[in-house]
Amino acid sequence: MEGNFPFLEIVLFAMVAGFLILRLRSVLGRRTGNERRRPDPITARTAAEEAREREVGTLPDRARQPAPEMVPATVASPAASAGLEQIKAVDRDFDPDQFLLGAKRAFEMILDAFAKGESTSLRPLLSDEVFAQFDGAIKAREDAKHTLSTTLVGIREAEVADAALDGRIARVTVKFVSEQINVTRDSEGRVVDGDPTSSATVTDIWTFARNTSSRDPNWQLVATHSPS
Repeated sequence: MEGNFPFLEIVLFAMVAGFLILRLRSVLGRRTGNERRRPDPITARTAAEEAREREVGTLPDRARQPAPEMVPATVASPAASAGLEQIKAVDRDFDPDQFLLGAKRAFEMILDAFAKGESTSLRPLLSDEVFAQFDGAIKAREDAKHTLSTTLVGIREAEVADAALDGRIARVTVKFVSEQINVTRDSEGRVVDGDPTSSATVTDIWTFARNTSSRDPNWQLVATHSPS
């Protein structure tokens, strides 16, 4: 009988070990549905970049150059400053300096897409009325078999000319003074308008709008005109 004790002890230890293994598997191997997924840095970064690129305030430039240094927004009048404060009161994320930086990038992006005739790129940046004007001009240019090349030499001035809050709709008007080279050529490459050897000073007044009650952070260009 005494010779059976080691065998019984081994069986007992095996049963205890098996029980502990099952308990560990039941705790460690079971998914509750509340586990955090390990972040994918590539996917996360891409999603963040796409979100930023949809916002006028953070549109990237074409050459993917480093972001220009942030400078305080230039405001034309006390009335425009008061309008910016009204917008900030209902939209805590609104920052005039960041907005103006984004407006400059949007200005460059829209000019480039218009010159290249890329209506699809323009569509999300423009209101229906402004898109119809831009798209109509692109189609008229195509019908005439003309091409337009635009070189934005630089933006000399970007100033908040006006700002207002109409209900929940925020509107900010920006005056852009830029140096541009605009050249229109016919189907044979001959210049029909503009001078490819010199730049011209161009003043544009653009109004951007956004519904502050919307989760969509995008601003759209809703009006354009030149000073009289």
